[in-house]
Amino acid sequence: MNAHFAAWREKRAPWLKSLDVGCHPKQVIVDLAESLLAHYTGKPLIDRYDVYQRLMEYWAETMQDDCYLIADEGWKAETYRIIEKDKKGKEKDKGWTCDLIPKSLMVAHYFAKEQAAIDELAAELEGVTSRLSELEEEHGGEDGVFADLDPINRANVTDRLNEIRRDQDAMDEAAVLSDWLKLKQEETNLKKRFREAEAALDVRAYLHYPALTEPEIKALGVQDKWFATLEAAIHGEMDRVSQQLTQRVKELAERYEAPLPQITDHVAELEAKVNRHLERMGFTW
Repeated sequence: MNAHFAAWREKRAPWLKSLDVGCHPKQVIVDLAESLLAHYTGKPLIDRYDVYQRLMEYWAETMQDDCYLIADEGWKAETYRIIEKDKKGKEKDKGWTCDLIPKSLMVAHYFAKEQAAIDELAAELEGVTSRLSELEEEHGGEDGVFADLDPINRANVTDRLNEIRRDQDAMDEAAVLSDWLKLKQEETNLKKRFREAEAALDVRAYLHYPALTEPEIKALGVQDKWFATLEAAIHGEMDRVSQQLTQRVKELAERYEAPLPQITDHVAELEAKVNRHLERMGFTW
């Protein structure tokens, strides 16, 4: 964690948590911007106005809407359904969301283990899908096992395997087809488990919102949402400055890699070679 930002955050967090119905969002950003500029004044290696710009960008994207929501309704994390209409005008339920406290924050804070298990399933699924693709690519040439299968799907692979099952000369082909079917079944099972786990987590997160207390909502909104996003943005700015400095040091190191006496000797050698060539060409001076 950036020490400068951490110090500023500790000062501003109690003030932000004190915001409530009737707060003035315009005054919020003025106070935040002035305090951030003052805090980063004189800090080495980073321009305070670059940090200020990061704050203003996040304010325009997200934080401004959050503050107006708090000014109107207070610290409430209320969910609502996302209803969209298709081309025929029919309404479809696309799930749910919460403006002040997004589902991602809720899950990261209260259901991290469940999300980690889903991430593991996703990685396992990606691995199996990759192995399937590699198998199809390896045996997909003109004379490959899958050359005449269009499309390559469970039905066509099963039919072909049944055709050659008793053919002793097609044992290698049968082994490839069997491997494909096993991987396909594994992929299907993992997809099912992944969907079920995601659906279960979605329900748990949705049902947890009404149980949130106001202090919990404030902690999620101020610390996990606003400050976490700002810290990441400022850290990115510092990385950019660091990369620029590193590149400049590298350029200087390359420029002055050879000492002056060595460069002078090299120039003298080149001058002597040029003079000898000129003499052979008949030039004298």
